Amino acid sequence: MAARRRTDDTRPAAAEDVPGAVEGVGGGAAGTGPGPLASVLRPVRAGNGFEETLEQVLQLLRLGLVPPGDRLPAERELAQHLGVSRVTLREVLKVLQDQGMVESRRGRYGGTFVLPRATAPGSGDELRRRVAAVDVEDTLRFREVLEAGAAGLCAEGLAADGADRLRTALEATQGARLEDYRRRDTLLHLTLAELSGSRSLAARYASVRATLNELLDCIPLLVRNLEHSQQQHAAVVEAVLDRDAEAAREMMREHCAGTAALLRGFLS
Repeated sequence: MAARRRTDDTRPAAAEDVPGAVEGVGGGAAGTGPGPLASVLRPVRAGNGFEETLEQVLQLLRLGLVPPGDRLPAERELAQHLGVSRVTLREVLKVLQDQGMVESRRGRYGGTFVLPRATAPGSGDELRRRVAAVDVEDTLRFREVLEAGAAGLCAEGLAADGADRLRTALEATQGARLEDYRRRDTLLHLTLAELSGSRSLAARYASVRATLNELLDCIPLLVRNLEHSQQQHAAVVEAVLDRDAEAAREMMREHCAGTAALLRGFLS
């Protein structure tokens, strides 16, 4: 039986309609296994289908999970994840296209592709705009609470398949090119948040991370800092795999404190 449509063109989420995640964002193959995108793309509530769909797709772009030049997941997959019709989704994509954030290409290799940002993140005006738009200290504190909590929860109850996913996400950051590092770093942290077992925590972290990335994009990528971050990433994952919750929390706090110090240095 077909799912009943809601007045705002959303649909109740059914198991066959909403796969666990859209895999392959950034060039991989589509799939239905769980993944960080399950924390970013979730069925919208009735009443504000268009607005909530726009919010979630914008968050997907802000997180950098689909880098400039890459194609968004297919309309059918996005619509199923969000529990909306393809008509609603196309309206949202049209808004993003009008704003110069994506473009639609036809043909065999067509689809909706993410465009580079028109304004350089490091420019003075853009930096001031982004800093003025958020409470930096509140964002950093909340991020630390969520991240440390997620790391501890992962250490206390990580399943076998979760351990494999965590190792894979860590390895991806270690082999990432400089221009792709931020995205891989985001995926690792989103994986930890999702594997915490708390959907609420994972969803809130995805929102905080999007704000954090807006700030991180305003400062340069420093090789020395990335090397240190990688050491901390490895220590967090090792503590989680060792089921040492306190060590996982403490190392994650240290990692968050390092990022906070870097941001304060550049943004103050």
